[in-house]
Amino acid sequence: MKVLFTIGLILLALGVVSLFVPIPVKEKHALKAGGLSVGVETTERQKVHPAVSAVLIGGGVVLLIASRGRRR
Repeated sequence: MKVLFTIGLILLALGVVSLFVPIPVKEKHALKAGGLSVGVETTERQKVHPAVSAVLIGGGVVLLIASRGRRR
């Protein structure tokens, strides 16, 4: 099936990309007192845990193999 192949390919690509591309995470810290507001915004880049990437890659490979088996 083309649907399984497409989903498998997308999962495989996301798994490989998640190994190398960090995801930006923004946090806002603010203090409000009456009409006065003071705040700081920080941005930190975090990579996805390697186990998540492995699950995405493994799931993509399984779906690619499953789509190949159903064509016959």
